[in-house]
Amino acid sequence: MTLRTGARLLGTVMLATLVGLVLDSAWAHGLAGLLLIGYLVSQWGRLSRMALGLLLFAAMTTLVALWRVDNVWPLLSEAIGRFAFFATFVAALSLLRLPAYRSRLVRQCSQVMLHQPPARRYPILSLGSGLFGVILNIGVLNLFAGMIEKSNTLAAAGGREWVQRARQRRMLMALLRGFSLAPLISPMGIGVAVILASMPSVQWRELAPYSYGAAVVIFLGGWLVDQLTGPHPPRRRPSSSAAPSLSPLRRFCVLLLGIVFLVFSLAYLLDVRLPIATLVGAPLASWLWLAWQRRALKGWGFVPAAITFHRQLPWLLGPLGSEVVVLGSAGYVGHLCVALIDPQTLVGPLGWLTPLGAWNAVIAMLLVLITAQVGLNPIVSVTLLAGLLPALNIPGLPPPLFGVSLMVGWCLALMSSPLTASMLILSRFSGVSSWRIGYRWNGAFMLSVVPVMAAWFLLTNLF
Repeated sequence: MTLRTGARLLGTVMLATLVGLVLDSAWAHGLAGLLLIGYLVSQWGRLSRMALGLLLFAAMTTLVALWRVDNVWPLLSEAIGRFAFFATFVAALSLLRLPAYRSRLVRQCSQVMLHQPPARRYPILSLGSGLFGVILNIGVLNLFAGMIEKSNTLAAAGGREWVQRARQRRMLMALLRGFSLAPLISPMGIGVAVILASMPSVQWRELAPYSYGAAVVIFLGGWLVDQLTGPHPPRRRPSSSAAPSLSPLRRFCVLLLGIVFLVFSLAYLLDVRLPIATLVGAPLASWLWLAWQRRALKGWGFVPAAITFHRQLPWLLGPLGSEVVVLGSAGYVGHLCVALIDPQTLVGPLGWLTPLGAWNAVIAMLLVLITAQVGLNPIVSVTLLAGLLPALNIPGLPPPLFGVSLMVGWCLALMSSPLTASMLILSRFSGVSSWRIGYRWNGAFMLSVVPVMAAWFLLTNLF
């Protein structure tokens, strides 16, 4: 099938899922499940190896559920609903790419971040990539990595190849570390969605103090490592031009706050949880942002924006098959595994975890980080751990702290694993092996930040 057919199927899955979630409609959930199956069939020949592997694992888990569960159909219906939810999440957030890629403000911000003085380049590029990641998701890596390679010329380095290589390493590390903070800092991000969906008793406002505190620690640690590892070559001649104004970045922050405010307002007005409000708010914000860009046209830009979205739907949703399957399969398998595994059976084999209290947050972080090094997508490990370990009711381990420990492990996995999509994208643009980026370039940072985060979890729990 064509990209247009797949995009239309995914779009109808998104609409049916939204109706089902907002109106609590059983028939809409059923329709979304049927459309989802049709979409998966249409994408079969386009999926990556990882997506096909996860889809096969989901099928095997389904067979186990059919064998072991007596009344299995309600369970399978709930699991398919979880798959459709995450498919809708990917599709809804991807709609923000259209107005972002057409925005002159986004292009101005990109230029501002790349042309800062060396002393300010790391914090601004790192923070900027994290903020842009809220809207563009992994697309921020394609956008910024390409611009870094174009701007980091030998002439800009004064003819010194070692300076050019050092600038490439430092800017790519700032980009990677900033983007990897998105699961922690974005209330609209997939990290928050997975945790809140897997741990229904936890609210975002309970996660926020832990997640933003961890993000600050990781950011400052990365900045410190950047300053210590350098190098800091002396300028051959003083620059006559002043550093570019940060005004575009301030305007972008206002725009981003407006989108987040819209999502929180929808959560309050519709009386729904934050991930569901994100599914409604992201498409609405995309449409309003594009309408503002086209406000000089008829209908204050609203009608032209809708027409543009319809025309660009294959470009927006067509290539998302592997992302949808990876995330949706993880949610589907996680839901089935939680139902298949009796929490009482975990008490014996995992009973040694109970006396450790807050140390379990450190263990959870390390499990997500280590399994990512051998190719297990953090989405899968986080979904499974978030669904299974809280069933142990470990004293001294607040559920929000445990949830954030999984998100921190996810962030660190994105910064280090050579097998993640983010690392492969940077490798493609830079021509540097993903193993070198993850372990050589980022090795000193990882060796320093892991013990710091372990200490931070333990100290935070004391207060």
